[in-house]
Amino acid sequence: MMLEAYYSVEKTFYVIITSIGVPVNLLAITILSQGKCGLSTCTNRYLVAMGTADLMVIIIEVILYRISVHYFPVTVLNITPMESIRVVLSRIALDCSVWFTVAFTFDRFVAICCHKLKATYCTGKTAATVLTATGVLFCMKNVPFYFALEPRKIINNVPWFLEIKISYYTDPGWRGFDWFDTVLTPLLPFVAILILNALTVRHILVASRVRKGLKGRNKGESRTDPEMESRRRSVVLLFTLSGSFILLWLTTVTQFLYYQITGTGGEWNDSEYIFYKVGFLLSTLSCCTNTFIYVATQSKFREQVKNHITSVSVFIKKTSW
Repeated sequence: MMLEAYYSVEKTFYVIITSIGVPVNLLAITILSQGKCGLSTCTNRYLVAMGTADLMVIIIEVILYRISVHYFPVTVLNITPMESIRVVLSRIALDCSVWFTVAFTFDRFVAICCHKLKATYCTGKTAATVLTATGVLFCMKNVPFYFALEPRKIINNVPWFLEIKISYYTDPGWRGFDWFDTVLTPLLPFVAILILNALTVRHILVASRVRKGLKGRNKGESRTDPEMESRRRSVVLLFTLSGSFILLWLTTVTQFLYYQITGTGGEWNDSEYIFYKVGFLLSTLSCCTNTFIYVATQSKFREQVKNHITSVSVFIKKTSW
């Protein structure tokens, strides 16, 4: 009964994620690609890449698998080679979504805390190189997943559906790969983002105290510091994006640590299995939140959203006549 109730909720939730995630990510990609939001070239490229990876996760993992399982249980996509390719592409998209966030966090850390390195690292060219290298590496890293799967059924000599090979759980090579895969996403990014944000906050606090000391405490002197106010506003985007990532991936990280400490493997009771499924569900939800963060933190992005909505409204009115 518990699992049935959860699956009912999950089915509805994934439909909501799709209904929201696809249009908002397309909107974000369109607006950011135009470069009219007052952001640096490198920041723009990271955000566009993050939006693209998030959109791919929603299309490949949520629409082609999660929703398909609930509403279209048997389609041509369930032929084993097709499903195996989908698994690989889904893993690539998820890894890129996570690590593009890490790359963006590191870029902002360099921009705020490493002034000597900022001029050479925080450029559009570097961002393009980092994003391309990250994408290529994760394409290569996830190819082994194709060979970890096998058909669940053979019907008229056609392999259907898939399941993980037993050797994946027993062979030392596959077990090492599984551990490496889970540490790489999301444990290492989770820790890296926490550390980078902590160092960034420390640097901002130290710089703020130094500037206040240099400005002095004369009664007639203005207490406002435009440079520090600008710096604070510039890091709001960083902290909200990375903070959202940390909160929505916390359940998955907790589940991984629980798995490692207890050694329960895949033999979970219903509560543990639901906890695992909820963690994945929340991680896919993180692919829908970035656009709302841009709207909440970036005034120029809000202006562009209004302009696009107005343009669409005008177009609809003209075509309706």
